[in-house]
Amino acid sequence: MAVEKKAKVDISKVKWDKDGLVPVVAQDYESGEVLMLVYMNAEAFNKTFETGYAHYYSRSKKTITKYGEALGNTQKVMAAFLDHDSDTLLLKVKQKGQANPEKKAFTCFDEQLVGEYNTIGAEMFGRLQRMIADCKKNPEEGSYASYLFIRGVDKIAKKVGEEAVELVIAAKNSEKSEVVDEAADFLYHMMVLLAAKGVNISEVCAELCKRNR
Repeated sequence: MAVEKKAKVDISKVKWDKDGLVPVVAQDYESGEVLMLVYMNAEAFNKTFETGYAHYYSRSKKTITKYGEALGNTQKVMAAFLDHDSDTLLLKVKQKGQANPEKKAFTCFDEQLVGEYNTIGAEMFGRLQRMIADCKKNPEEGSYASYLFIRGVDKIAKKVGEEAVELVIAAKNSEKSEVVDEAADFLYHMMVLLAAKGVNISEVCAELCKRNR
């Protein structure tokens, strides 16, 4: 559930820097990807929680803007947190558009400098969800996901069933690699089925959270 408009947030809890600003980390609420590091002043802070959409302060332009307004993009605030020192704000947002439109990148942190990195967990599912959604919206010849969407829910559901059976069979064998392969096939087709039915992985996760309370 998104932050409601005119949400009551105690601005006095925030520790502003000498320029009256607080750094803000914007994070995708579904995938966990860090989208950008930006700043707010008191006015941008209030506008964010009055409207439910992120507003940021530009240190170079000295202006306050609603995120992505010029391009028709938005960041709907789903949750907000202060760190233990109360001098950094974390926004979990539902982003429409790209954080880095110049590079057509979903996140501003798209240039890796060092180290090995493989997306795992929620972040991987978030990226996969966007890729599959794009195949549904913009079918491409030769794309397997596009082919499945064209064939419809019955075909997709059948593949999910087939992959589930193959996963069970693999679990009976001793080779761990077979289980990994078949689990990947099953999860991929499950994600395609969710997209076909208009279901986000976050909705499934929310249901799981309810069951574990």
